[in-house]
Parts: sequence; structure tokens; C-alpha cells
Amino acid sequence: MVVSQSEYYISPEEYLEGEKVSEIKHEYIDGQVYAMAGASDAHVTVSMNVSMLLRNHLRGSGCRVYMLDMKAQIDIINRYFYPDVMVTCDTRDKEFEYFKRHPSLIIEVLSESTEGYDRGKKFASYRHLESLQEYVLISPDRMSVECFRRNEDGHWVLYPYEKGEEVHLASVDFRCAIAEIYEDVILIDENIS
Repeated sequence: MVVSQSEYYISPEEYLEGEKVSEIKHEYIDGQVYAMAGASDAHVTVSMNVSMLLRNHLRGSGCRVYMLDMKAQIDIINRYFYPDVMVTCDTRDKEFEYFKRHPSLIIEVLSESTEGYDRGKKFASYRHLESLQEYVLISPDRMSVECFRRNEDGHWVLYPYEKGEEVHLASVDFRCAIAEIYEDVILIDENIS
């Protein structure tokens, strides 16, 4: 969530050093630093659920699952983001302690204030990652998972999943009932009489 902006250019090196000691997280876009705001209970629960499901699925595979606090670097366009969930199976990422350059899967849990940005400019930025095979957007308040998968021609194809369906993330050969992603989450649909 973007809530503030620095007035001065900050180099990527300054940004990375500052993040090591900062009490709050910041995303980095072309020399500007943007503070991240907190998230709702549903947002954090969905992020944790999907992280745990992926971690259990990928255990022993060599792939790593990161949640909330690991940065994705998009070097070609000078950006650093904190995806809600990120998976990298690329051994080159082992050399980077504070960010990853070669994720195959990035998941963002939506919020009212970030949904447009996550669907638009952030997705456009992530598409510069040659390693990225899937970009997933998850609603925190209703059963809706949108998986954008890069096809053989390099085009992004939408695979939407809703209540009662099985979610498939081809990049990591993962399947689960959508209800597992929403375990312990109070959904809008459940509150409507």
C-alpha cells in the first residue's frame, strides 16, 4: 500500500541498506521510496494460508516460498516490491539475501486501496521478470482467485477460480480446493442473509 513518497532520488544501494534497519517496509520505484501500510486480518490470513499450502507442497523440491517480507527485484526497470507471496525455484536467487530476481510465481492479496495498482502498474512491472510464469490476485473477502499465466507465446492468459473450484498453479504444479486458501477468513458472502 503506497502511503508516502520521498522527495529526493535514492539509489538502489541506499534503499537496500535503509530497508535493513527500517521499522516499516518501503517499495522502491525509480529512486522514490513508498512506505507500506498494514494489512487487514483477512489479507494476512489469506497470505499465510497460501504460503503454508505452497511451502508444504514444495518442501524438498529446491523451491523457496517467501511471504510479505522478501523483496522482488525488477532490475531492468529499477523496482523493488514486497509481494504478499513469492516462489523462486531458480538457484541463482540463493546468492541474494534481501531480494530475489527470478521468481516463477508472485501472489498479491488485494485490498480496496491497492487493487487498481496491483492489476495495472504493478502487474506491468512484474511482466518484465523473464522468470515469472504466473501472477495471482486473490480477493481477501470473497472466494476469487485470478491466475494470470504466461503461455508459450509470451501472452498472459487469465484462469479465474471461484467458490467450489480447485485452484491450479501450473508454475509449481500445485492444486488445492479454493476453500483451503480461505480457511479462517470471514467472507462477505457468508455475512449476507
